[in-house]
Amino acid sequence: MVDLRLQVVAAVMGAALATAAAGSGQFEFQEATVDAIQLGFRSGSLTSTALVRFYLDQIARLNPLLRAVIEVNPDALAQAARADAERAASGGRCAAGLHGVPVLLKDNIATLDRLNTTAGSLALLGSVVRRDAGVAARLRRAGAVILGKANPSEWSNFRPVASGWSARGGQTLNPYVLSATPCGSSAGPGVAAAANMAAVTLGSETDGSILCPSSSNSVVGIKPTVGLTSRSGVIPITPRQDTIGPMCRTVSDAVHVLDAIVGYDELDAEATGAASKYIPRGGYTQFLRIDGLRGKRIGVPAVFFQGYDDLHTAAYQKHLNTMRRGSKILGSPTSSLPRQPTASAPRRELRSDGWTRFPPTGWRS
Repeated sequence: MVDLRLQVVAAVMGAALATAAAGSGQFEFQEATVDAIQLGFRSGSLTSTALVRFYLDQIARLNPLLRAVIEVNPDALAQAARADAERAASGGRCAAGLHGVPVLLKDNIATLDRLNTTAGSLALLGSVVRRDAGVAARLRRAGAVILGKANPSEWSNFRPVASGWSARGGQTLNPYVLSATPCGSSAGPGVAAAANMAAVTLGSETDGSILCPSSSNSVVGIKPTVGLTSRSGVIPITPRQDTIGPMCRTVSDAVHVLDAIVGYDELDAEATGAASKYIPRGGYTQFLRIDGLRGKRIGVPAVFFQGYDDLHTAAYQKHLNTMRRGSKILGSPTSSLPRQPTASAPRRELRSDGWTRFPPTGWRS
């Protein structure tokens, strides 16, 4: 384990030195946010091509150990060059949102390109999808660069495997504590975001698969309401719970991604039609301000935040106090929210619902 830690330290130090040499102090690649990236584009200190090269170098250095990325896009540099050309032709006007920003997708999100979509399984290697997933199509329309696919727990943990393991990608490791779980099933996106292998990443959740790896790898995950983001072209578990969301290093990055991927999709009409009416006019980035929670009421079910050690409890209380400055926190008595059995929910939902609406021969790709 000591040797593994030394490998990580050496790789990170090497990446930092490479960044300093390549950037010449003009742009700080490590931990770069979407806002900083767009500022670099507008100032001329950064190009999408340079950014993609940095992340490809990060993947080459770190992925042999962390195994967060299952496949890189052979067309990523071409997409970056196209984004640079579009930015130059527009006089910089398109330097906003995710335009020219590299994104990694969990390997259950279909892309109609030279990338595979396999849910980490060798069984789907070489299969060809009919079209981009709904969220992938929205990312392309926003001008994002599809950098590659991130390693999931195979079949999104539907079969009993270790979190972050797939036959194609191997075992994804937590970049902070190599012997700790990266959690899953969106292990690859969480680790890739934490280790600066991409600007932003996209995961999916049926039962904790965004929130758990985000927590375990110290990144920000947003699990959208079912139907807020399209599930078309995403290898399913159950339409009652499946959802696609961002996994990023900062809240603002996650919100930028959320704005790009939400909305109605005729290939997931029932769910997105019901949820899209609640998307705020002007998107979610308008709430990225210090008084963004002013006047809001936030429910906090206390039963889910009990039984932790002092360190975790103190961190929880600190963030709760931060939210209290601008909003009203509504606590709940422990007795009002009894715990319900949920462990078998994904399998029960799949048997009763998934195979009938999404048989293996009729996945909505």
